Amino acid sequence: MNFEFGLYVFMLAAFLGFELIRKVSPLLHTPLMSLTNAIASISVVGAILISGEEHVSTLSRVLGFIAVVAATTNLVSGYLITDRMLKMFKKKEPSRK
Repeated sequence: MNFEFGLYVFMLAAFLGFELIRKVSPLLHTPLMSLTNAIASISVVGAILISGEEHVSTLSRVLGFIAVVAATTNLVSGYLITDRMLKMFKKKEPSRK
């Protein structure tokens, strides 16, 4: 696969993803975040598998480590945001005095 084709696929995916997420209603943001958390967890596993191979170049190992850190950060922050959004929908109990 050549560089131009990879760049074309990346640009098309970025544009399509932006357009799809922009048109999502606010009520569906929590399920959408859950889906992106699942995708990020797959990215973490893939990056660990790639960077943990026995015969891998140093560049692949460094890029794999960066991918693990970035995907883990995305995963943890996604779960924190989802938890915060779900707390917004809980009914607050009146305080008793």
